[in-house]
Amino acid sequence: MRRISFFLVSAICYAQSNARVDQIFSLWDKRTSPGCALAVMQGGGIVYQHGYGMADLDHDLPITPDSVFHVASVSKQFTAASIVLLAQRGKLSIDDPVRKYIPELPDFGRPVTIRHLLHHTSGVRDQWNLLILSGWRLGEDVVRDDDVMNLVSRMKELNFAPGEMHLYSNTGFTLLAQIVKRVSGVSLREFTTKEIFEPLGMSNTHFRDNHLEIVKNMAGGYENARGGFQHSVPNYDTVGASSLLTTVKDMALWDENFFEPKVGGRQMVDAMLTSFKLNNGTTIPYRFGQVAGMYRGLSIVEHSGGDAGYRSHYMRFPDEHFSVVCLCNASANPGALSRQVADVYLEGKLAPPPKRDAAPAVTLTKEQLSARTGVYWNAVDEDVDRWVLKDGKLMIQSFGEFEMVPVSETRFRDTGNNIQIVFSGEDYDASSPGGTQHYKRVEAANPDAKQLSEYAGDYYSAEIDSIYNIALKDGKLTVRRKKVLTYELEPALRDVFSARGLGFLRFERDGSGRLTGFRLSDGRVRRLLFAATSH
Repeated sequence: MRRISFFLVSAICYAQSNARVDQIFSLWDKRTSPGCALAVMQGGGIVYQHGYGMADLDHDLPITPDSVFHVASVSKQFTAASIVLLAQRGKLSIDDPVRKYIPELPDFGRPVTIRHLLHHTSGVRDQWNLLILSGWRLGEDVVRDDDVMNLVSRMKELNFAPGEMHLYSNTGFTLLAQIVKRVSGVSLREFTTKEIFEPLGMSNTHFRDNHLEIVKNMAGGYENARGGFQHSVPNYDTVGASSLLTTVKDMALWDENFFEPKVGGRQMVDAMLTSFKLNNGTTIPYRFGQVAGMYRGLSIVEHSGGDAGYRSHYMRFPDEHFSVVCLCNASANPGALSRQVADVYLEGKLAPPPKRDAAPAVTLTKEQLSARTGVYWNAVDEDVDRWVLKDGKLMIQSFGEFEMVPVSETRFRDTGNNIQIVFSGEDYDASSPGGTQHYKRVEAANPDAKQLSEYAGDYYSAEIDSIYNIALKDGKLTVRRKKVLTYELEPALRDVFSARGLGFLRFERDGSGRLTGFRLSDGRVRRLLFAATSH
């Protein structure tokens, strides 16, 4: 009788938890919108699985736990696992130089290793940024492995010396997939299917290396458009960094392999949690296609993904034998949704949510606020913050605008308390969950039309084989490249311009002051050289 009562109480508790989870996804649980598939795993099995919204709006097909999703960067841990399996078999070493297997990668003077690629510390420029900068329209132009490898072979410089910093690079995982192919003799798709998916029973999972292939139960990708939705699907024939197709039910089988390993054994599971130290000794949280961290007092390992209309998140709590996988075919936030799901099932184990103990705002005089206005330059990331006084409030303008609240004459925070800024003299450090950046006050530029005309002309990047034309029109500089509309350049400081949607252009001069070209920085691509060809 006691045993029956225990199971009855457990069933009631799970039913209550499941109902609360359904409320979390109520926004997406409609027959008129795309949505998400969810699986909650605890103690070695799925305790709840459900589909919310539609997999196919054209044919009114709902999402189910069997719906197949493109999971974008959640793919990376499977590429990493393949590398670990090959290392276990003595086919390669994780500390081997990449050029041992990919001689097309140029020699940059310091070796880029497989380990660097696995932790995004190689300095190799990101393939998606490079393709966009060269004129590709992602979602319209098919991207193949050969296209990425062509960019790799043309690379002249790294973003930074290997091991110097952590900067996400999809190219690194495309290279890892190529290493798997060249060492094993079969494609990443074939290798993972034989060595990972089939042994685990993941029958609805594979790396898609042909975007035209027919996939049963595939959920279409969607994006918001004119008050409704339109198709948004990636047409990639490149794998490693992305392109895994799977279901939440199959992901549950992969998840259990971290607790009771069938593939790779405990050795592989432990290897995939190996940390990495930068050259300066700092340990980063990224580990073999996964991110280690904490959530409300508990250890977690997670990774998100996003391509076109697809969003994904996989999060596990190793010490609790509890995991959540959420796969969406809309512009949802599966990371936040997964955390809300964990809040329900781990309610008695999680620490209280951290309080936003934002330092109280203080009132500064107009003169004190005005003293902070100006232009500030981040030399590491090569970007600019503009501080302006607007309606009595200090605002930062950097491809967007947000308010900075004073908490003292030298300390500021944003309204959400996510960014903290501390001034030291004329410069400041900006701290956020992503790290700390240093900004130096510089003299703002306000060139006249004659000065702007000096920058007009054609500039060529050998790395991406692309010409950018800069022209002066109606007193403003514009940039044109193939397949895109014109970008407008806004002066920031001497010889530095910003362009929304493009990045920052820092022009260079020779000893006589003549313009020789510019360096373009756009997040995951830094200091890409364009040489002046005509003026």
